[in-house]
Amino acid sequence: MQYQKVKFTNLEKSTFFPTLRHRVDQYFSTNDICKSGGSGIIYKALFMLSLYLVPYILILSNQFGMLAMAGFAFVMGLGVAGVGMSVMHDAIHGSLATSNLLNKVFGASIYLLGGNAYNWEVQHNRLHHTYTNIHDVDEDITGKFLLRLSFQEKQRYIHRFQHIYAFFLYSLMTLSFLWKDFKEISLFNEMSKSGMTKPFPKKELIRLILTKLAYVVFICVIPLAFTSITFGQWLIGFMIMHGTAGMILSTVFQMAHVVEGAEQPEPDQTGSIENAWAVHQLQTTSNFAGKNRMLSWFIGGLDYQIEHHLFPTISHVHYHALSPIVKATALEFGLVYNAKSNFRNALGSHVRMLKNMGTR
Repeated sequence: MQYQKVKFTNLEKSTFFPTLRHRVDQYFSTNDICKSGGSGIIYKALFMLSLYLVPYILILSNQFGMLAMAGFAFVMGLGVAGVGMSVMHDAIHGSLATSNLLNKVFGASIYLLGGNAYNWEVQHNRLHHTYTNIHDVDEDITGKFLLRLSFQEKQRYIHRFQHIYAFFLYSLMTLSFLWKDFKEISLFNEMSKSGMTKPFPKKELIRLILTKLAYVVFICVIPLAFTSITFGQWLIGFMIMHGTAGMILSTVFQMAHVVEGAEQPEPDQTGSIENAWAVHQLQTTSNFAGKNRMLSWFIGGLDYQIEHHLFPTISHVHYHALSPIVKATALEFGLVYNAKSNFRNALGSHVRMLKNMGTR
């Protein structure tokens, strides 16, 4: 497939984002607050890592029955999701800490989850955050086969049932890290021809292979070697962990962009979208922040996806405070601020979109 570089053009230059950025900067300077997560997020990162690693150590102790082991695998799944949303995500965006070293260290937590830091930075930070909800270049809505998440995707008969089986497929998300990262090599190389990405570096290929092997040793070889569990029992625990993590991560990410009101713009024949980048982010993204602050804490502030997409280098701990500023500025400029009132409403909106895409 030949990829065409997408450009954002705006005949009448929008003053929305410069105005918003000035107000956000003013908020931080007035309150003398750093845009990173501060010491609080470091403690949170350690907690999330413990949620993943402590049950792993308890499993290796070989002192518990199979039911307890299954419970530990479930908690590890919560840890995978927590690390992914509250630690790795901020760190690879460079917003967890002011120290680049700390960001790299905590960003490397993705290797503990079976993923790859370089691939995530390219696919998520560069492609998804730049070309949000644009078919072919935003992989989050493209090429799922059994799922039709874009109106430009070819419709198949089975898609009319996707609102029923989609969440089962979501549970396999983190499991796909094991092979998806290798598939990204050819994808990035193809995209590099249009200048959208760089060719996949050879040193990253070596790192990719070594970290995948290290993950297999960590998650499979060591538990089987140092405990009495059988391969079948290990496989059940492995699927519980990844199923839990995948269900949480996929659902949270899908409710940001595949919901009612989140547009899917199409570039023209020259690859141009006649819109300012920041306005495009507003039109393709939705919040689902409600009164459940505990949920917001656990999912790394990703219920404030609008704020995250406009300011990805600002830590998620600030999104709640920035939300009124972003909303007021958007409305002032006559722009829609797409926010569902809570998690349940956003989930319902996502299911309706799945059904709509499967039948239209």
